[in-house]
Amino acid sequence: MKAFFVAATGQNVGKTTTCLGLLAGLKKRVKAVSFLKPVGQEHIETETGLHVDKDVVLFKSHFKLQDPYEEMSPVLFPRGFTRDYLDGKVDHSDLVQKITHSFTSITSRNTITVIEGTGHTGVGSIVNLNNAQVAAHLKCPVIMIASGGLGSSFDELTLNHTQCEKYGVKVAGVILNRVLDDKREMILDYIPKALKRWNVPLLGCIPFNAFLSMPTMHDFELLFQTELLTGPEYRLRHFQHIGLVATSVEMYRTVIIPNQLIITPAGRDDIILATLTRFWDLKISHPDDDLATGIILTGKTPPKDSIIEQIRRAKIPMLYAPVNSFVAMKMINNYTAKIRKEDTAKIEEAIKVVESHIDFDRLMQAIK
Repeated sequence: MKAFFVAATGQNVGKTTTCLGLLAGLKKRVKAVSFLKPVGQEHIETETGLHVDKDVVLFKSHFKLQDPYEEMSPVLFPRGFTRDYLDGKVDHSDLVQKITHSFTSITSRNTITVIEGTGHTGVGSIVNLNNAQVAAHLKCPVIMIASGGLGSSFDELTLNHTQCEKYGVKVAGVILNRVLDDKREMILDYIPKALKRWNVPLLGCIPFNAFLSMPTMHDFELLFQTELLTGPEYRLRHFQHIGLVATSVEMYRTVIIPNQLIITPAGRDDIILATLTRFWDLKISHPDDDLATGIILTGKTPPKDSIIEQIRRAKIPMLYAPVNSFVAMKMINNYTAKIRKEDTAKIEEAIKVVESHIDFDRLMQAIK
């Protein structure tokens, strides 16, 4: 029986994306594979009322894993948890016991278990359950995920490697994610040289994929804490282009393109109507094409009912965010889209990209 712990050098490095590819590749090579998230932060409620880490729901759903939710997600850190811990309201030994029980139970039924950490190696230190501590307790080697660069990436690897050394955890390998094509050859040459000082192999070099970073309308619902006013059936639509429109309608008409999300004030009827006109023109000339248009309306005043109805007839997903357009654009630029269980297109793309760029033979050798 084998298990390994997947940690990252920071937030939004692509740990969950990488785990999707790892699990998919391992399922083709061994009899039974499972997934464990010992400590979770972002959780959702299942159909049966259980509160479970969102990544556990994603993996159990997509890979049809048989282990029960409560074992795959034994410990959650809800809002206020750390304060309760410091106030003595949480028993540390109880948390450790839950994690131990889950690990023992899941690994007894599976050939190999992928254990996903939370954030960088030090996350959870305030409750004495950071990633390195959990990996040490479970006696599991760590696979470290880092952003695809050279100097800055290795600096981050060093900080996290030091934390693993502190608790006696073996770093069995490194996977670089989101590697730009023009830097790939250089990174493949120099990162292994840098890793030699730790005797740690480079197990994968995953290319940057723009689609995996594309948010959906559902992401924007979560970001702006609202719901779509029109086109709810397209809430999982992705957009190649996002444009803030604050120009004249004459200028705007020259730059309208398919597969674009438009951000404009709710009071700009001219821009909205120009978007609808262009949409219907393209729909008439290309009736079978998915034009993938989306709209975010902004400002203090909500859109008129007549405008909402016209957008609804076009079946364009649209939401209203009560902030100005520039604030909305800044929020979007600072937002990192996460992979959700409903977004099958993004899940399949993640698996395809990651799985094909990991050396699984070397991985299996490294975690022995």
